[in-house]
Amino acid sequence: MTQLSLVERGLKHIWHPCGQMKDYEIFKPLEVTGAKGSYIELATGEKIIDANSSWWCKTLGHNHPRLQKAVLAQINKFEHVILANTTNETITLLSEKLTSLTTSLNKVFYAGDGSSAVEIAMKLSLHSRVNKGETKKTKFIALKNGFHGETLGALSVSDVGIYKTPYQAIVFDTFFISPVPYVSSNEDPLWLDCSEQWQVIEKQLEQHIETTTAVILEPILQASGHMKIYSQDLLQRLRAWTYKHNIHFIADEIMTGIGRTGKMLACQHAGIEPDFICLGKGLTAGWMPFSAILTSDEIYQCFYDDYNNGTSFFHSHTYGGNALGASIVLEVLNIVEEVNLCEQANVLGKIMLSAMREIAHETGVLANIRQIGAVVAAELIVTDPNRRLGFEVYQKAVQLGALLRPLGNTIYWVPPLNTEVETIDKLKQITKAALLAVMITNLAS
Repeated sequence: MTQLSLVERGLKHIWHPCGQMKDYEIFKPLEVTGAKGSYIELATGEKIIDANSSWWCKTLGHNHPRLQKAVLAQINKFEHVILANTTNETITLLSEKLTSLTTSLNKVFYAGDGSSAVEIAMKLSLHSRVNKGETKKTKFIALKNGFHGETLGALSVSDVGIYKTPYQAIVFDTFFISPVPYVSSNEDPLWLDCSEQWQVIEKQLEQHIETTTAVILEPILQASGHMKIYSQDLLQRLRAWTYKHNIHFIADEIMTGIGRTGKMLACQHAGIEPDFICLGKGLTAGWMPFSAILTSDEIYQCFYDDYNNGTSFFHSHTYGGNALGASIVLEVLNIVEEVNLCEQANVLGKIMLSAMREIAHETGVLANIRQIGAVVAAELIVTDPNRRLGFEVYQKAVQLGALLRPLGNTIYWVPPLNTEVETIDKLKQITKAALLAVMITNLAS
């Protein structure tokens, strides 16, 4: 009897996320045996570049020694204790650190993952209205093409059809803002002034003033929405509008926070502070699930009352504020400050932009190149709509040494923020070779 390989054994039982399992008949899972820095190590002995930071979370790369030391130190104390009615030094220090990221958000609620953080922010907004007797404010506004997670509330305020359409029967209605003023970088004139688009948007928003509890958006960068970048002026104008009309502002910084866009928080590009900030992914630099919601004392006071008055926020996550995760986040934030990781992201991003432009020039198969912080993206020029060109490029890039996982036909790089320049040069060569191998037949058709 033939013994099955580890990959074949896995495929008998594992339902892999975010994809079509039939694809694994032709593109087998990669057997990972280790990971370090910007590289993933395979059972074949190969090392491939983690070009998307393992779904945008490996801020400091794999197996960072200081993070390993931090979690081991916490393990020697305790691994997890219920956060309800308990506290500890690690979570206290972390809470002080997180609330120092802004001037007005001085309360932290902990959860387990990004979608849950979004759900909590939405529930806090809605519940605070109930407690204040503002019963008409029950609706949410979001950006067209935005994405906030796969739980039902987060999905309801998302606008990427491939994730949402099958569940239309159970999600609630949301008003989506458009046109979104997209830019190629923070040097685009539209970055500073989107007044023309705002005139259209503001008129649309007028009919929703009385019924809206909150506006929710990903600041500056729509990650799952094909890495599109938009004007910081829109954030400024929307924040002013929400202030004026007693509407909360929720910033989903799950992907954009902790340095990815070249600022500690993407909201800082526009100089604004929302009512809620949702953080995840980069918080633990991808070591484990952990998320946090920052909010203001004003929101907190909506729930602070005698128990019998029924204003308590009864939301709980078993692992909310998990001590192991908290120890890692605390060390991540220390490292980010010490090495000026935000500036590293900006420098790395310019290098990546130059490399992507070079690829576009030499191949002629890329359009709409854009960059913010350590994010660079471009669109494949498609002549045959029936071909899954992004998927083909993905397969070829893996063969050549890079985990390049496109969003449809959007090619993007989101490597760890401390990736070395030599690795970006390798990524450039691999991406160019993969594009030429696949796209030459597309352009000829």
